[in-house]
Amino acid sequence: MGAALTRYRLIAYIVGVVLIALVVIGMPLKYLFDQPVVVETIGPAHGFLYMVYLVAAFDLARRGNWSLKRMALVMLAGTVPFVSFYAERVVTRWARPSTPAEPEKVPVTR
Repeated sequence: MGAALTRYRLIAYIVGVVLIALVVIGMPLKYLFDQPVVVETIGPAHGFLYMVYLVAAFDLARRGNWSLKRMALVMLAGTVPFVSFYAERVVTRWARPSTPAEPEKVPVTR
C-alpha cells in the first residue's frame, strides 16, 4: 500500500498545482484579457492529469478497502482548487498505519 500512497500523493499535488494555475492565471487571462492561450494549454493537461489522479485514487481505495462514498469524495477533491492538498493530508492519515507514540522498550538481559 506504500507505493500506491506515494503515487496518489504525488499526483494529488500535481493536479492541485495545475488546477490552481488554471483557475488563478488561466481563467482571468481568458475572460478579462481575451488571452485564452493558458487555458488552451493547461486545460487539457489538467484533464489528462485528473484521469491519472482518478486511477491513483481508485487503486489506493481498492487496496485500503474504502467505502464507495469515501472513494468518491477523494476523487472529487481533484476538481476544487486547494482541496486536493487537504484531501492528500487526510488520505495519508487514513492510509498510514498508526504508530505508537513511544517505541516499546525491550528489557536487556545479560
